[in-house]
Amino acid sequence: MYEIIFTKTAKEQLEKLENNMQKRIIAVIERIRIRPGKFVKRLTGMPYYRLRVGNYRIILDIQKEKMMIIILMLGHRKNVYKK
Repeated sequence: MYEIIFTKTAKEQLEKLENNMQKRIIAVIERIRIRPGKFVKRLTGMPYYRLRVGNYRIILDIQKEKMMIIILMLGHRKNVYKK
């Protein structure tokens, strides 16, 4: 099972969301701990992946050799790719 690590930025972005959306995002992140490759999509031209949760996107890095998933940022789909 993969270890989940939030960056400081991702933690702050998660805390700004409504409680029900926070719970939904955390539930989806917990679900991908076993086999993340099945649920994520690679971003074009970048070494990162994205995970879709409704209108929100989670940008993450998967380090298979260390069994870690690093949550880099998250936000609404219209804003998250601009950073």
